Amino acid sequence: MAITTTDVKRLRCAVYARKSNEEGLEREYNSVEAQRDAGASYIAARRSDGWIPVSDDYDELAVSARDMNRPVLQRLLADIRNGVIDVVVVYRLDRLTRSMRDFPVLIDLFDQHKVSLVSITENFNTKDAVGRMTLNMMMTFAQFERELAVDRVRDKMVASKKKGLWMHGIPPLGYDIKDRRLAVNHLEAAQVRFIFQRLIETQSIQAVVTDANGMGYMSKAWTTRQGRVRDQQRHDKSTIHKILHNRTYLGELKHCDQYFTQCHPPIIDTAVWDKVQAILASNATVRGNASRTKVPFLLKGLIEGPDRRAMTPCHTTKRNGRMYRYYLSTAYIHEGASASTFPRLPAAELEGIVVKYVRQMLNTPELLAAIVPKAVEAMPGADEARIVLALRQFDQVWDTLFPTEQHRLVRLLVEKIVVRPDAMEIRFHPNGVVSLADEFARQEIAA
Repeated sequence: MAITTTDVKRLRCAVYARKSNEEGLEREYNSVEAQRDAGASYIAARRSDGWIPVSDDYDELAVSARDMNRPVLQRLLADIRNGVIDVVVVYRLDRLTRSMRDFPVLIDLFDQHKVSLVSITENFNTKDAVGRMTLNMMMTFAQFERELAVDRVRDKMVASKKKGLWMHGIPPLGYDIKDRRLAVNHLEAAQVRFIFQRLIETQSIQAVVTDANGMGYMSKAWTTRQGRVRDQQRHDKSTIHKILHNRTYLGELKHCDQYFTQCHPPIIDTAVWDKVQAILASNATVRGNASRTKVPFLLKGLIEGPDRRAMTPCHTTKRNGRMYRYYLSTAYIHEGASASTFPRLPAAELEGIVVKYVRQMLNTPELLAAIVPKAVEAMPGADEARIVLALRQFDQVWDTLFPTEQHRLVRLLVEKIVVRPDAMEIRFHPNGVVSLADEFARQEIAA
């Protein structure tokens, strides 16, 4: 059967023409017109393939291709997004862009909207295999160009740091920026020396936090070039820890894993630095050994103090081998005992109160009457009697569970526990009891 043009899908083609400067535009037949005519002739030659020209002209006059900030190009891209163009025809690829960085962006946009790109003189058409191969080659060169740019930036960064230039934005406590270099701020430097010396004397970061706050010391205040203000804050363990590990105070600048020495005046001498790092390494070993001991905490991640700050699990073992578990205020951990009216709570007593309340709640007839219908609705086909039986057997099941499973069930029920000096508030998940009933009932059914 003969194929006519009516059997071929019509492809709407747009010709993009561009000239970088105004030279020659006054001629009767200029370069842009020549590009446009060449594109029109190419489209006419492909009429049997369904190619038809669109009515708009996309002529960019006296505009460079160094970026995509071109009015006519943006109009072309907008029409592509609106789905009114199927093929973009250019005389040469450099008429569309000269930037290897912009080329992948354009190709991605064309691919998203199923638009082909054709270069007349370079026999470049992304619809066929050769065009796609050429595209891949050009993408490879684009990637190569991007990597070269990254290398140039990195090399410039390294060279700048070797010269002692500050390239990191906000300077650390103890320094200001003058002529792009770090200069000692003597008031802040005294604070830094105090922090290092107190760690050597006390061998405790918490003691350093308490002493620094007692002296009225604060973190660095700074205003960026954009006018954003970073206010001073009281010290806590994280800020002290960061100061004690910052090699900038030795007069060094860091780039990746490299350190460049004698870049600016030091605040801390090497002997003090070595003593502090030895203490920190020793403390880290003790903390690491303690953390490897698996101690169950039923309410981990659920408790808050009256100040709305979390209470974190901790434990200690006495010489007689007896272990004591606590929930400790994070305010106490970071800022010292004076920062919290509720420094620590005995874990066993607190967990016992919560479990006892949950057990009583799940045996309350009024509550069962309210939640069982919801559980049946959430689990069609379930028997109400089995759900009630499963919840009432919670006491027996609880004592047979491993600590990790007990913790999981508590988190299924409880959203948050707020402890106050005169009361304790237990907030349940809206559908927590229903979820528990659903889970227990399914286990009953499976059994």
